[in-house]
Amino acid sequence: MNFKIDDQKIKDIEKVLNCKFTKRGNQYRTVLYNEESQRKLTLEIYPDIAIGKKEGNLVSVFTSSAHAQLHFCSGFVASEMLGEVTFVGEHGGHLSGIIIEKDAAFSIYSNVDNDLLTEDFTKLGPEVMLSGIALSLAEHLLDENIQK
Repeated sequence: MNFKIDDQKIKDIEKVLNCKFTKRGNQYRTVLYNEESQRKLTLEIYPDIAIGKKEGNLVSVFTSSAHAQLHFCSGFVASEMLGEVTFVGEHGGHLSGIIIEKDAAFSIYSNVDNDLLTEDFTKLGPEVMLSGIALSLAEHLLDENIQK
């Protein structure tokens, strides 16, 4: 795995999500609150940990009604304009991602065909279009990982 999550990358995430991470050992943890909607989201990032017999980055999200994980996170895009961070992992021509919003919400997309990111979204059904649009922000990361 070439992608490393370090203190500078955590600062980039903090800036977009308007939060502060606490570091404990090899874990970064923050809690996002949205007073208006009464939402609370906990985000944990574990760089270079053992995942089975391999090592990789793990992103965990906890809310009052859900828990989601992205194993082997291979990159992220922090968008100040959108107020969100898109974490992605790619395997076998498919992309999975967790999108964290600064307003304490998240979305998850799993096993999306990489080719979908370059499709003409107007020709896709709305139930398929959303995942392609949401993850297309990270399309350049796929090219970077292929080149390495």
